[in-house]
Formats: sequence, structure tokens, C-alpha cells
Amino acid sequence: MSAEDLKVISKAEVAEHNSSESCWVIMDDKVYDVTKFLMEHPGGDEVIIEQAGADATESFNDVGHSSDARDMANEYLIGRLPAEECQGAEVNDPTKAPKIKAVASGDSLKDIILSPTWTNFLIPAVISVLVYVSYKSVMRLF
Repeated sequence: MSAEDLKVISKAEVAEHNSSESCWVIMDDKVYDVTKFLMEHPGGDEVIIEQAGADATESFNDVGHSSDARDMANEYLIGRLPAEECQGAEVNDPTKAPKIKAVASGDSLKDIILSPTWTNFLIPAVISVLVYVSYKSVMRLF
């Protein structure tokens, strides 16, 4: 589906769909009708309803959704914002789900640490366990 095939929907029109009965969100300058997905959302419907009728790009990206979740978003794609209302995101291919940088095995440690993936939770957890074990070991000596 090309950009020309998608309906152009203004932010004002999206803002009218801000309830559980009709829930539209904007992600990367594309409009999604997620009304039917509300009850299926693993995090509960309230987290999506908080973003209803508005731009949910930052919230969606901050959570660190899986690539499957990003692909699933295409099922709910209904349109795109007019060029004058876009935030500078890619509008050339509106069929793609919102993008976030994936971490490949060859990426640097900095890329891994700064990536919004499960490693952001695993690394601090492992460090915490190591500090705790070290502390307990030292305390046994005294």
C-alpha cells in the first residue's frame, strides 16, 4: 500500500476518537484505529486509552515493544497525517510499523545499553545480584 492509497486524516479528526468506543492514535505520523485491539492489549486497555486521540509515538517507543508488536500495528493502519501536520518522521512508506533501532549482535556496548530492549532490564538486574553477592561475601569475613 502506497502513501497515496492511505486516507489523509488530520490531527483534529484523530482527536475526536478518544474513547474506548472509538480509539485512534498517531504513531510516526500514521493513524491507527486500535479500538478492536483494546481488549487484546497485554498491558491493558487503559494504557492505550490514555493516548487515544493523540500522538502515541513516544509512549509506544518508550515501552520497547517487540518487532511482532510493531508488525501487528500495520493491521490497524487506517491513514496518515497531512504533510503539514507531520513531525518530520518518514511519510514515504506509511505501511511500515513505527521504527525503533534494533540491536544487532555486532553493535557496540553503548548501543546495547542505550537500546530500548529487554537488556535495559537485564543488565541492571545482573549488576544488582552481583553487588548483593559481593556484599554478603565480604560481610561473612567480618
